Amino acid sequence: MEATAATRLDPFESLNAEQRLAVEHGLGEEADARALLIIAGAGSGKTNTLAYRVARLILQQADPQRLLLLTFSRRAAIEMERRVAGVLTQVLGHGARQLPSLPWSGTFHGIGARLLRDYASRIGLDDSFTIHDRADSEDLLGMVRHDLGLSASKNRFPQKATCLSIYSRVVNSQQPLMQILQQMFPWCAHWEGELKQLFGAYVEVKQQQNVLDYDDLLLFWFEMMADPQLGAEVAARFDHVLVDEYQDTNRLQAAILLGLKPSGQGLTVVGDDAQSIYSFRGATVRNILDFPQQFNPGARLLKLERNYRSTQPILEVSNAVIALASERHAKNLWSDKAGNTRAQLVMVPDDAEQARWVADRVLEQREAGLKLKSQAVLFRTSSHSAALELELTRRQIPFVKFGGLKFLEAAHVKDLLAILRFAQNPRGRMAGFRVVQLIPGIGAAHASRLLDAMDQAADPSAELKAFRMPASSTPQWQEFVQVYGALRQPQRAWPSDMDLAKRWYGPHLERLHEDAATRRADLDNLERIAAGYASRERFLSELTLDPPDATSDQSGVPQRDEDYLILSTIHSAKGQEWTSVHVLNVVDGCIPSDLATGTQDEIEEERRLLYVAMTRAKEHLHLLVPQRFYVTQQAAMGDRHLYASRSRFIPDALAEKFETIVWPKAGSQSAGAPHSGPPGVQVRERSRSAWR
Repeated sequence: MEATAATRLDPFESLNAEQRLAVEHGLGEEADARALLIIAGAGSGKTNTLAYRVARLILQQADPQRLLLLTFSRRAAIEMERRVAGVLTQVLGHGARQLPSLPWSGTFHGIGARLLRDYASRIGLDDSFTIHDRADSEDLLGMVRHDLGLSASKNRFPQKATCLSIYSRVVNSQQPLMQILQQMFPWCAHWEGELKQLFGAYVEVKQQQNVLDYDDLLLFWFEMMADPQLGAEVAARFDHVLVDEYQDTNRLQAAILLGLKPSGQGLTVVGDDAQSIYSFRGATVRNILDFPQQFNPGARLLKLERNYRSTQPILEVSNAVIALASERHAKNLWSDKAGNTRAQLVMVPDDAEQARWVADRVLEQREAGLKLKSQAVLFRTSSHSAALELELTRRQIPFVKFGGLKFLEAAHVKDLLAILRFAQNPRGRMAGFRVVQLIPGIGAAHASRLLDAMDQAADPSAELKAFRMPASSTPQWQEFVQVYGALRQPQRAWPSDMDLAKRWYGPHLERLHEDAATRRADLDNLERIAAGYASRERFLSELTLDPPDATSDQSGVPQRDEDYLILSTIHSAKGQEWTSVHVLNVVDGCIPSDLATGTQDEIEEERRLLYVAMTRAKEHLHLLVPQRFYVTQQAAMGDRHLYASRSRFIPDALAEKFETIVWPKAGSQSAGAPHSGPPGVQVRERSRSAWR
C-alpha cells in the first residue's frame, strides 16, 4: 500500500515534541553543530527516536555510506535498520526503486573488526588475522600461564578465567593493573608482578600467532584513533556517528568516539544514566554524566520524559526512587495512562511465604485474563528465585528463567545433589561419576573402573570402600569413603545428611570456584529448602519430578506449554516490559546486595538496578519485602533467623506512596501454618479432600 499524502507531507507527525527536537537537531536553517546527548527515560521511545533521526539525516541528503551507527548487539543493529527502512518507506513510498542501506551499522566490536581488517597493514597486523572468542582466549592464556610455571605455584594463583577477567577489565577501563586488583580482585593484589609478566607474554603469543581477542578489537581501534594521521583518516570516513545505549559504554569506547568526532559535530549519543547497571562489564556511568562537558562548545542535552509503557502511579514511585540518586541528569517521567492501581509493597514473613504469595498472585492474575507471559518475577541475583522455582514446580506453573543458570542446574548445586543421589543409590553412575572426579587425582578412567566394579558387586558400598585409587589421591579418597559410609547408614536422621555432604564438599568448592563465597550462599539456601522435606528420598524425588529441558538463559519450560511465567535477573530484564512485575527480596542485603555496598558508586548502581526493575512494569508493580531469612550453621550459633529490613532505597517518606500489603493476613490459613514439611504437602492434601 502506498503512503498517504499526509504521511508523505510529514512522515514525523507521530513523534512528540521532545522526540522531534532530537530528530531535527542540527538540520534547521540555523544548524546547531554541537554534539547531541539524548537522555531517554525508560519507555520513552528511544530506539524509535534514533531510527527517525537516521532517516531524517538521509532525507537531508546525508550519505548512508558515511553514517556510522553503533549498538550493543547485532540484533539491535538489525532492528535499527528495520525501523529506519520503515520510516524511509513511509517517506519514499513502496514504489521507490531501492531503499538506502546502512553498511556501517553494527556493534562496537563488529565495526572495530572491519576497520582493523581495512587498516591491518598500517598497524602491524597481517590481514589474515583470526579472532578468538572468550573460551579460546582463556585456553591460550591458560597455556601461557602453564608455560611460565604459574600453574605450579604453591600458593593459589588465579585461574585462567580470572586472569582473563582481570586483563579485560584493565584494557577496557584504561586503569592501572594495581588499581583494578585493589578494587575488583583484592585477593590477587600480591600477584601484580606475576600478572604483568603473564599479560605481557600473552600479548606476545597473540602477536606471534596473528590472533586478536575480543578486547583487542577495541584496543587496536583506540590506538588507531590515537595516531594523528591514521586517526584523522578513519574519522574522515564518517559524517555522522550515532550511538545507542551510551550509558553502557566503557572508557575505551568513549575515547574511540572522541577520536572520531573530537569537536562533537556530527555525534549523537542516546542513553539513560538512570539505567547504567553494567559496571561489572567495565561500563562507567561517568561517560554519560560527563558527556556535555567534553566538548567546546558543550553538547546539547535533550530529554525524552514522556513514557509510553507504564501507568502514572508506577512512574510516580519510580521517579521518587531515582530522585534520591547523588548525581544524575534530572528528569521526570510522565504518562497519560492514568491507572487506578497503586504500586504495592508486600510485607511477607520469609522467603517461603514470598514464593507462595507470588504464585498465588500470578494465578489470580491469570484467572483474570492476564497471560503468564505478560507477568514477570525479577530478582537481583539468580539464586534469589530458588524457593519460588520449587513452589512453581510443585504447583505446575511453567516458567522460563533468564539470567544465569537455573538454580538446580548450577554446577555447585548439582555437585551437592550428586553426593546425596550417589549415597541414595550406589549404582547411580551419573551421580557417582560426577562425585568421584571431585577428588583431586581421580579422573574419568579411575571413576569408570570404580563404577564398573560397583555395578558387578553384590555390595556396591563395600566395593567402593575396598577400591584402590591412585596414591596421590589416597588421603582425600579415604576421607570420602568415610563420609560415604556415614551417608549410607539407614539410621542417619535427615537433614543431617545434607549438612555432612556440604561440609565434605566445602574444601572442593573453595578449590574449584573462585567465587566460592557467592556459591556457598546457594548451598546454604539449598540446605534450608531441604529442611522442609521429611526424608532424603522425598527431597531428591521432588526435585527430579520436573526436570529442566534446557540450561543457560532458558530453562524449566516443557515444550508442551504455550504460556509460561518469566523469571529473570534484573540485569537480563533491561529493555523488556511486562504488564505485571514482581520484584523479590527488596531488602538490604539483596537490593542493595551486601556484596555491592563497598563504595558510594556501587550503592548508586544498586539504586539504579531497583529503578530498572520497577520501570519494567506497565500496569501492576509489586515489591516483595521478606521480614526474615532462615540461615543455617552460622559459626557456633547454630540455625537461626536473620531479620531483614526494607531496602534503604525506599525510605519511609517514599514508602507512603505505595499501597502496603501485609501477608499473611491475621487469621488466614497461612498464618501460623507449620513449616515442618514443604508447602506442596498441604496443597496436595487439599486437592485430595476436594474429591472425597
